[in-house]
Amino acid sequence: ERDAYFNNLEFAKADLLVYGMGEHQTLEIVKRLDLGEPIDSMTDIRGTVYATSSARFAEQKSSIPSIVLPSFEEVSDRDKRSNTPTEEGKRAYAKAFQMQMQQENPIMGKALVQSCMQRLVVQNPPAPILDEQKFDHLFSLPFTLDAHPDYEQDGGVPALKEVQFSLTSNRGCFGSCSFCAITSHQGRMIQTRSKDSLVREAKRMTEHPAFKGYIHDLGGPTANFQGLACDHQKTHGPCPTKECLWPEPCVNLKDYHARYLDLLETLEAIPRVKKVFIRSGIRYDYLLKVCDERTRERFMNHLVRHNVSGQLKVAPEHVSPDVLDAMGKPSADLFDAFSELYQESTERAGKRQYLIPYFIAAHPQSTLQDAITLALYLHTARFVPDQVQEFYPTPGTVSTCMYYTGLDPRAGKRFAPIYVPKGRERHLQRALLQYNRPENRPLVLEALEKAHRKDLARILLTRR
Repeated sequence: ERDAYFNNLEFAKADLLVYGMGEHQTLEIVKRLDLGEPIDSMTDIRGTVYATSSARFAEQKSSIPSIVLPSFEEVSDRDKRSNTPTEEGKRAYAKAFQMQMQQENPIMGKALVQSCMQRLVVQNPPAPILDEQKFDHLFSLPFTLDAHPDYEQDGGVPALKEVQFSLTSNRGCFGSCSFCAITSHQGRMIQTRSKDSLVREAKRMTEHPAFKGYIHDLGGPTANFQGLACDHQKTHGPCPTKECLWPEPCVNLKDYHARYLDLLETLEAIPRVKKVFIRSGIRYDYLLKVCDERTRERFMNHLVRHNVSGQLKVAPEHVSPDVLDAMGKPSADLFDAFSELYQESTERAGKRQYLIPYFIAAHPQSTLQDAITLALYLHTARFVPDQVQEFYPTPGTVSTCMYYTGLDPRAGKRFAPIYVPKGRERHLQRALLQYNRPENRPLVLEALEKAHRKDLARILLTRR
C-alpha cells in the first residue's frame, strides 16, 4: 500500500527531475554531461529535483540554503483501520504545501528537503527567469508553425488551428487564482519579449500559406501582464507571504497597459495583418484598480474596436464573497463594473459584442447556498452559461490542497478550516448554474430542498 504513495522521483528511478519551463536546466545538464561529469553529481542545478541519502546530502555541503519539509510519511499518514488520511497527515500536507509556495522564488528561494522512505528528496530553487534577450532568442528558432508531417495522414491536428497563429508575448503570472498551477511552473515573475522579436515573428507568420490575416492571440497566461509586478522583484523575487492582486492589488504593482496597447498597435500595422485578437484573457481587476483612467479608456476603446471577435471571455468564476476569497479572485462588484465599462465602450464603437464569463461550480468553500446565490445572480443578469467547469483537483494548486486537507494553506489564513463539497453535492451545484436546462430540473429541485429554499423553484424553474 505504501508503494502506491511512493514519491514519483523514487518510483521512476530517475537521476534528475526537471521542473518549470526547463530551458536553463536542460542546457546546463547537456553541457556538463558533454564535459564528462557524472549525472549523480549534478545536485546544484536550479530547477531540478534529485534523491539522495542523508549521509551523502550532509557530505555535499551545497551552496544552496535549504529547509526541511514534513516527511513523506507524515504528509501521507493514514488511519490503519479505515485507510483514510488522518487529520495530522492532512495538516502536515498543508504545512508542506505552504512551505513550498513560499520558496517559489528564483532569486531568494531555498532548496526543499523531504525525507521519503529512508532517503531524501531535494528540490532545488526554481531556475532563473529568461531575460528579454534569451526569451527573444528562444522564439527566433526555426519553428515551422505546423504539426509534424506524420500527422497529415490522419487529417492533421485540429487543435493546432486555435494556436497556430498566436503570439506569446509574456510568460508567468502574478495573479492569485487558487485553482491554477501556472505560478508553480512558469513563476510569478513576468518574462516578456521585445517588440522587435514579436514583429519579426508576426512577419514570418504572414508568409505562411495558411495565414488569413488574423493573429489569434497576443499574450500568455494573462494577456495584460506585461512586466514584473514591481521593482522589488528585480532583486528579491516575489514576496513569499503576500500576493500581488489578492485580496487587494499591492500598492507597488506597476501598470503595463500602455506597453500592451503599443504592442497591439504595432502588430496591427504590419502588412497582411488584418486583426490581432486577444484570447488568452485579461485580468479586469488589474485594469480597473491599477491602470490610470486615461490609459484605461484608450485601452478599452481599442480593445472593443480591434481585438474582440464578437465575444470577450473573462473569468469572474463566482459571485459569493467567501468563494471568491478562497479562489483568490476579486469581488463581484468589480466584474459588474467591468461589464458596464465593456458595454459602454462597445456601444460607443457602434458594435454588437458580448462578454462571456467563466464560472466554476463546487470549488472549495462553496456551499449549496453559495451556488444558489450564483444561480440567482445569473437569473437576474439573464445569462445562463453554455459551459460550466465543475471543479476537480489538479496537481500543484492551492485549491487541490484545500480539497484534500479541508484547510487553507495560504499565508495569513493560519490553516483555517474550509468547506469542501464532495460527492453528489458537486453535481447539484453544477446543475444550479445551468438551472434552465430540462435535464437539470430534478437536480435543481433536490438542491433547493436540501438548502431549504424550495421557494426559489418558482423563480429559477419558470420559463421566461
